[in-house]
Amino acid sequence: MASYRPEHANPAARRPRPVVLLMLAFFALQLLIFLSFRAVRPPPAPASSAPAADTAAAVPVLASAPARRDGNGSSCGGGLVYVYDLPAAFNEDLLRMCDKLAPMYSLCPYLANDGLGLPAGGTNLSSLLPRELLGSWYASDQFALEHIVRRRLLSHRCRTADPARAAAFFVPFYAGLAVGRHLWAPNATGADRDRDCAALLSWLHAQPWYRRSRGWDHFIALGRITWDFRRTSDDAWGGSFLTMPGVANITRLVIERDPWDDMDVGVPYPTGFHPRAAADVRAWQRHVARRPRPMLFAFAGAPRSAIRGDFRALLLGECQAAGAAACGALDCAEGRCIRNNALVMELFMGARFCLQPRGDSFTRRSLFDCMVAGAVPVLFWRRSAYRQYGWYLPVGDRREAEWSVFIDREKLRAGNLTVRGVLAAIPEPRVRLMRERVVEMIPRLVYAAADGGEGLGGGLEDAVEVMVDGMLRRVAEQRPRWRPT
Repeated sequence: MASYRPEHANPAARRPRPVVLLMLAFFALQLLIFLSFRAVRPPPAPASSAPAADTAAAVPVLASAPARRDGNGSSCGGGLVYVYDLPAAFNEDLLRMCDKLAPMYSLCPYLANDGLGLPAGGTNLSSLLPRELLGSWYASDQFALEHIVRRRLLSHRCRTADPARAAAFFVPFYAGLAVGRHLWAPNATGADRDRDCAALLSWLHAQPWYRRSRGWDHFIALGRITWDFRRTSDDAWGGSFLTMPGVANITRLVIERDPWDDMDVGVPYPTGFHPRAAADVRAWQRHVARRPRPMLFAFAGAPRSAIRGDFRALLLGECQAAGAAACGALDCAEGRCIRNNALVMELFMGARFCLQPRGDSFTRRSLFDCMVAGAVPVLFWRRSAYRQYGWYLPVGDRREAEWSVFIDREKLRAGNLTVRGVLAAIPEPRVRLMRERVVEMIPRLVYAAADGGEGLGGGLEDAVEVMVDGMLRRVAEQRPRWRPT
């Protein structure tokens, strides 16, 4: 506070007691008000042009965003989502080419039923599942994410047909199909793998809603791992979509993310379980929780004989050493597990733990097959889960130990420990708690086949609900970075 300086030397003027007392009382009142607000600490509302009542505060990873009601009476945590109506060349036309998208086999059966695949009733899964749950299972492809997410968002309760009302914008481009059809073509060039992606960006950059935020409030689902879109030279693997100008600000929902790129968000691989309602989920949870599990651990994978020191071969050796009573192994060579996922599910449903090394990249669909089967995953690389799926799996503060086991792969290679030794040493009460935690997490790891806009209902969120909530929170957090134009 500035000192009081009288204009003349008057002793009475140098002692303004009533003024001082009033000022002290004023500042004391201000201090009390400040401390009272500090004690309450309401969560700060993100900067937005929307009214404060319509914004959602940041929430923990495993919590649902607080609900509000939009103009249609639907419960939407942080706003509404607009789904672009793209030219058919960027999605529907690619689906019509399903028999030509992969050189090894036709993708048409796997892209049927809006990306869910053929119903389990006509596959090998039918002999494994309870009759009342057959309608919730499909022969789904691990790369069908783009089609599945678009289908769900088109009927989502938080979708709006008016872009002026939207908080987030979804771009339903099937980039994985567009790039994937050229990955194994013998004469395909880098330009071939980039052509559709470049055309999409040219179209998107002309849209007023993209220009307004330069992409900060836009998101896209990618059905292949991030590395398939990060080609560094013309003769290298994959496309260069994620390195193209104009993509840097767009959030990418991808089955394997780049841990060094914050705009990549890891989302679950699609599994075969697509429940239509909360009752289906709870019935499945009861089924896997009660199922007998005679084996301590299981492993499904194909060894890579051409790789020196192949870790998968090491794990198969660990399984053989433990004996058939303790470990079940499934050799997935020559696509055996892709063609018959029932073999994988049956194996995991008979074990308490399932081994999850890295695949051809750091992640595998098998991680999610394992957890949906009610088994506890055993990890050897932190990038296989802990640094991938922060919106879906509890991580940090040792929460990983609630639902998984981590084994130091170098100690395993050196022979300083064995898989059986580590797992057998875990007390049975703790194993039971871990399995309960995994079963509890199942709804968030699967993509519902719900026909209506309310998703699973019954207070359960599937992977798409988590995705929408997470994206709307992200938009609110990022809005201060861009200024609408």
